Amino acid sequence: MSALEHLPPSKEQTQDNGLLRFLTCGSVDDGKSTLIGRLLYDTKAILADTLNAIERTSQKRGLTAMDLSLLTDGLQAEREQGITIDVAYRYFTTGTRKYIIADAPGHEQYTRNMVTAASTADLAIILVDARKGVLTQTRRHSCIAHLVGIPHLVVAINKMDLVDYSHEVFIRIMDDYLAFARQLGIDDVHFIPLSALNGDMVVERGERLDWYTGPTLIELLERAGTAHQDHAEPFRFPVQYVCRPQDSANPELHDYRGFMGRIEAGSIAVGDEVAVLPSGRTSRVRDIRVLEASLPTASVEQSVTLLLEDEIDISRGDMIVRPGEAPRVTRELEAMLCWLSETPLDPRRKYLIRHTTRETKALLDGVEYRLDINTLARGPAEHLAMNDIARVRFKLAQALCIDAYADSRATGAFIVIDEATNNTVGAGMIV
Repeated sequence: MSALEHLPPSKEQTQDNGLLRFLTCGSVDDGKSTLIGRLLYDTKAILADTLNAIERTSQKRGLTAMDLSLLTDGLQAEREQGITIDVAYRYFTTGTRKYIIADAPGHEQYTRNMVTAASTADLAIILVDARKGVLTQTRRHSCIAHLVGIPHLVVAINKMDLVDYSHEVFIRIMDDYLAFARQLGIDDVHFIPLSALNGDMVVERGERLDWYTGPTLIELLERAGTAHQDHAEPFRFPVQYVCRPQDSANPELHDYRGFMGRIEAGSIAVGDEVAVLPSGRTSRVRDIRVLEASLPTASVEQSVTLLLEDEIDISRGDMIVRPGEAPRVTRELEAMLCWLSETPLDPRRKYLIRHTTRETKALLDGVEYRLDINTLARGPAEHLAMNDIARVRFKLAQALCIDAYADSRATGAFIVIDEATNNTVGAGMIV
């Protein structure tokens, strides 16, 4: 049973329901790009010149109807092949809510691109082709969505028009997916039948799915909570830059020392006591600045400058927290790791780990197990290939201030960087 189903029915609203970041994923040719195009088209979020260009391109291809997938398939290679390679981002609003959509690629070799998009998503739409049912890539994307902590999953059984809008097909696929979801421990999932091509149950209900009495896709999106709304998080402020203005003509700036960064979790107010990690020194917030303005409070996702009452040695990579809500300071990491590189993980090599604003050298301390996406079995592994998911341990050259990923997505995540190429080769979730 989904938590989304317990929300009150949709009403005409004038308030702002905030920003929702969501992801579309699934196997190749499940209709992800077409679904996003349908959402943009039916919510009237497409400019007239863009619409005209898509109509002309569709006609050149000999299509009788407009190809809405062109709204997201922006790369030339994607347009030629009719598939999505990179993650395509689109923005739209319904008047009551703002949305950022990430359209993830369906091909297995591009799964690494999906991991990037999933890491910031509040909701994932997992598309399933009604003719094919649950496939390997469906399971892979569901597993990744669960691992990266996406709070809500919506399984959209698409192309219902190609199975005569069959209720029996919908039930069969739903039962198949639920059996897999229970193995993963997914408990918040909602199922919806739709036809992205014809628009049934996307924004408008249509007339051919009268046996389905649940909300449309847009109604689900309008009511879904964000990751930060689902549970309270302790204050986390990784220091990105220490601001020391050099203006001899302004005496007020002679002793100015501001700590700039983005609030990754929680909130802070002027006068609050804070601690600086890893040193453990404490002080109080004297001022919160945004450009030239002073704020009494600031909260998650705001980029601010904090000024403290006491002179404390603070540098980039340090973390400002509340004294009673400190994260764990450690030189060891245990995490679920998604390997993103075509070059396998080499246990003999040193890598760089970037966590919030701090970077340190790291050495693999062991692979506990590799996860089989199809069976969810845990097997031994010495090396990790591209798209492998495994539980690993790292030893760190410098201490990091970490949380479990389940408690804080921002301070519970990290990336692995190849020192030689400076490429991102892995993404980890701390356990």
